[in-house]
Amino acid sequence: MLKKISLALLGTTAVVMSANPASAVTLQVNSGPFSSYADAKTVTFDNGTANDPNGFVTYSNITSNIVQGSVSGQYASPYGDNTKFLTIAPVGSNVAGDSGLVNIKFKEAVNYFGFYAGSLDDYNFVDIYKGDQLLKTFSGADVPTAIANGSWTSSQANMFINLVADTGETFDRVVMRSNGVAFETDNHAYRLASVPEPNAILGVLAIGACGMMSVFKRSQKKVALKG
Repeated sequence: MLKKISLALLGTTAVVMSANPASAVTLQVNSGPFSSYADAKTVTFDNGTANDPNGFVTYSNITSNIVQGSVSGQYASPYGDNTKFLTIAPVGSNVAGDSGLVNIKFKEAVNYFGFYAGSLDDYNFVDIYKGDQLLKTFSGADVPTAIANGSWTSSQANMFINLVADTGETFDRVVMRSNGVAFETDNHAYRLASVPEPNAILGVLAIGACGMMSVFKRSQKKVALKG
């Protein structure tokens, strides 16, 4: 009986462990300049910096990336957005935001990241990482219902993009980059993950196994005493 219980618990552990390596992130969209996720925290760039007021996100490789308004041949404000925003252009393009990419690092694991994209193009890219592992890369052409043609006014090129991890999945870094002029975004939103780590799950299973074995031993002792 004990052997069967142990094998059953090992089987459960194997299922949990095999479920963890899969890392999937999907794209969703919503209209308007802000996230539709009510529990998300937001970085607006309104104060002219890429500082997270909540203290959970660090932006790096920022040079002249925070701008306002539109400049022909350089950047265009996301439709209806009159505030400061982030722009990214290729290195050497000699325009605002020509850092090539911006690295976004989360202090804690997240399971959601979103942003308002303006004049979306197929040469705009977002890379999703968990540690050093690249989980997924999206381009403007991958966004559902989008027409990534760089339009300044079309709702199909100006929309809020949500990157959502599957249940139990997390990521901790996002890289936004562009192979052309430019990749304009605002109102970056994120949600801290609240899923237990794999080791914590295995710990719970181990405690459960010990508990079941203890109960079984006590029941065996009672049977022996009655006999």
